Amino acid sequence: MPFRAPISEYEFLLSHVTGFAQVAETDRFAEASPDMVSAILTEAGKMCEEVMAPLNRGSDLNPARLENGVVRTSPGFDQGWKAIAEGGWIGISADPEYGGMGLPMTLTTAVNEMMAAACLSLQLAPLMGQGQIEALEHHASDELKRLYLPKLLSGEWSGTMNLTEPQAGSDVGALSSKAVPNGDGTYSVSGQKIFISWGDNDITGNVCHLVLARLPDAAPGTRGISLFLVPKRLPDEHGDPGAENGVRVVSLEHKLGIHGSPTCVMEYDGATGWLVGEENRGMAAMFTMMNNARLGVGGQGVGLAERAYQRALAYAMERKQGKTASGTIVDHADVRRMLLTMKADTFAARAVLLACAAAIDMQTATADPAWTARAALLTPIAKVFGTETGISVAETGVQVHGGMGYIEETGAAQLARDVRITAIYEGTNGIQAMDLVGRKMMDGGEAAMRLLDEIEAHAEGARADNPAMAEAVWQATESLRETTEWLVAQDQMNDRFAGAVPYLRAFARVLGGHFHLAAAQADRGGARDKLARFYIAHLLPEHVGLLSQAQCGAAVLYDLDLQELAG
Repeated sequence: MPFRAPISEYEFLLSHVTGFAQVAETDRFAEASPDMVSAILTEAGKMCEEVMAPLNRGSDLNPARLENGVVRTSPGFDQGWKAIAEGGWIGISADPEYGGMGLPMTLTTAVNEMMAAACLSLQLAPLMGQGQIEALEHHASDELKRLYLPKLLSGEWSGTMNLTEPQAGSDVGALSSKAVPNGDGTYSVSGQKIFISWGDNDITGNVCHLVLARLPDAAPGTRGISLFLVPKRLPDEHGDPGAENGVRVVSLEHKLGIHGSPTCVMEYDGATGWLVGEENRGMAAMFTMMNNARLGVGGQGVGLAERAYQRALAYAMERKQGKTASGTIVDHADVRRMLLTMKADTFAARAVLLACAAAIDMQTATADPAWTARAALLTPIAKVFGTETGISVAETGVQVHGGMGYIEETGAAQLARDVRITAIYEGTNGIQAMDLVGRKMMDGGEAAMRLLDEIEAHAEGARADNPAMAEAVWQATESLRETTEWLVAQDQMNDRFAGAVPYLRAFARVLGGHFHLAAAQADRGGARDKLARFYIAHLLPEHVGLLSQAQCGAAVLYDLDLQELAG
């Protein structure tokens, strides 16, 4: 079935649930009026529906391929990229000085989610570019900015990030790529990188790689890593792509999903690069790009959930079986349960995503440390909850289709395959959860407690209109507070890590309850009120078991020794 961009859902969430009004009230983002927001979402939605969505199935059947050292992209991707670039969708939040719109990250997040729902394989390309643009804006020299940012923003050139090596996955500090000064301000970069999304293509004039490498005599670990900008082709005196650089694609990975996205093994052999940021401070610069990408990947999960729900609902309303009122499976209680779960979780994950983006915008607009802490706290939750929702909703979508869901022609299976990577790349979900209970709790849980205070205050204010739902959200929040206090009291970090994943999932469940309650308040008696009642009655209670797991500690995980694990 055709994809339909959920414009009204974004508008409702931005207006009534996720705090976007305060973003638009700042001087920095005063142009983000309701009319402008509506126009941006409508135009982007039209492009996603009419241009990108029709490319999705073809990209699965006709994947990217390596031909004579050049990556050939899926049919139609050239026109899809052109529509993305000409629409200005790469630079929605980028600096207007270099061709961006300067609009809130919240809008970029909504547009990116729609693009992911339409065609995830293609959407990865602008997402990588956006991350590189933000990293260059914050860390590159003025000379690099003037040359590269206009071309990246216009879509004339594309960007990538290069972290992972065969021996250095999540442990980035183990990388071995080298960079040697050339004596003229450039560096000679050598090494191999793997899992590089959109490492090459035939639809842009140049591919610009951000590469982590180690300078001679640099300290071991992450403290000795620097970041370099290494173009596929060296810009000539006019800034146009000139001679080939020492960069090549060794091979393309054969993957479970996102077949249209070329995932490359890259080799750098004395390639010319330029330092981005300070020497040995490459991880700080790269984290700017990675945090941008983590929010974007959370949106990919939500986008695929939206697409899977639309497809499952359409099938359930058409598939005739049994003696129900309509004669279709949508009247079966268990099918209703699956559809409601899909819809309620997608709403909750989208709300968390947009609330995180709004916090980033408030941080940008105000430089208030409290907003910085809120954005940092919500980023791993948005990434994990968004991607896990995408995976579970897509999997449920297969189940709604029954046997036909296992048949490729329905498209349900492709969504389940494509979305699975989102829980792995840009920091696995387990690492995100460890980040939440580790680095994000280094303030003693202060940022988390401030958020929990706000949720409880909101629940208190909702008691008059929705006493049962408000009480359920308040009690769940109080339980989450008690577990947070337990976590920050643990001296052994491994005891936190052991319960990190269930703790993050519980936090997401409570946030989902909070945002559903806000929706119910704004739509009393309406569809969102009814959906909130389902979420709070059926899904929010999962927090109880999750918080119990979060407090088990690490000892039980090591009770079985390695021989017993293998036995």
